Amino acid sequence: MFVSVVLDPGGEESARQLAEILATWGFEKVQRACWESVSISEHSAAQLKQEIDRVTDYYDSVRLYQFPVDGAMAVTVLSKKKWKRILVKPPVPPSPGRAKTSGRA
Repeated sequence: MFVSVVLDPGGEESARQLAEILATWGFEKVQRACWESVSISEHSAAQLKQEIDRVTDYYDSVRLYQFPVDGAMAVTVLSKKKWKRILVKPPVPPSPGRAKTSGRA
């Protein structure tokens, strides 16, 4: 699975610890605050989140983008020490027999 981690640490110490964790897990730094890996499983991603949670505090923000997760892209956000996750699924194509409506009268 592809996993991208975007960091917005609240301080230098948490920035250093987060970078160490991601490097240990085999992530490659691709931009100043963005790390990527293509060799993380969904189970490993859950363990990674636990490690990230261990070194972060209220002022740190972390976003994880995972693909594919059940055929969709998962966006997981750590903000104010709480995790939230949404699944972004591709749009459902219209049925062949249904006419498109423009919404105009």
